[in-house]
Amino acid sequence: MILLGFGTLVVGAELLWRRGFTRVDLAIFIVMYALCGFGITGGYHRLLAHRSYEVPRWLTYLLAVQGSAAVQGPVIEWVSDHRKHHACSDRPGDPHSPHVGAGEGWKGFWHAHAGWLLRNQGLAGEKLYAQDLLADPMMLWIDRANVLFVILGLAIPYGLGYLAGSMRGAVTGLLWGGFFRIALMHHVTFSVNSLCHIVGSRPFRTADWSGNIGWLALPTLGESWHQNHHAFPTSAFHGLRWWQFDPTAMVIQLMRVLGLAWNIVEVPVDIQRRKAA
Repeated sequence: MILLGFGTLVVGAELLWRRGFTRVDLAIFIVMYALCGFGITGGYHRLLAHRSYEVPRWLTYLLAVQGSAAVQGPVIEWVSDHRKHHACSDRPGDPHSPHVGAGEGWKGFWHAHAGWLLRNQGLAGEKLYAQDLLADPMMLWIDRANVLFVILGLAIPYGLGYLAGSMRGAVTGLLWGGFFRIALMHHVTFSVNSLCHIVGSRPFRTADWSGNIGWLALPTLGESWHQNHHAFPTSAFHGLRWWQFDPTAMVIQLMRVLGLAWNIVEVPVDIQRRKAA
């Protein structure tokens, strides 16, 4: 899957340079990126891994399905790995730190970016780190049916392209809204694990090397305010300043207005000041 992702990015870049894409292709890509991306950031991460807010049970399951379609692993496995990352951040036991497990420099970067998927993914111990999800029969079914939702995440852009045009539209919809979307989202997410633990600003005191990278905020949907997140892991909002663009937080705020989200964890300004570096 990693090699396929690299290949898809190269092919997509070549097609974009030579032929571009249609407005329909762009619309399908944006819709699928937003839905699956929020499934990871707002679903897998802030809702399920950190319990940063609450939503109706049906929406919890829907977000888990959206995250599954992002092809970043089954939901319980993802949550377990991420909770272990926070428990051992940049120390022995961290599944994807660029500072332990593979050495420093380029080896550490590659390990944190994608190499860990070949060595440590899924080894966190679900009974230790995700007992709450294992106790939920529906969540357990979604975890085991991960391949079904991966296929669904490819079938939807294919179908949208067909409905909007022709068989050619179906193929290009699958390319941009399916394979290219998956590959780009992979490396955007991987960059939070790698780049955001090597470079970036560090406005708070933390026991690791997490950093904030502003230019990654849009493609990561706000996840690249990573040092903010490590300073306050349960916060539903990673962008803690008005200028820190956090699309995931905006969606959560909208859900609150619509009555679909409550008990949203926010970090008071005085607590932020006390932890300032």
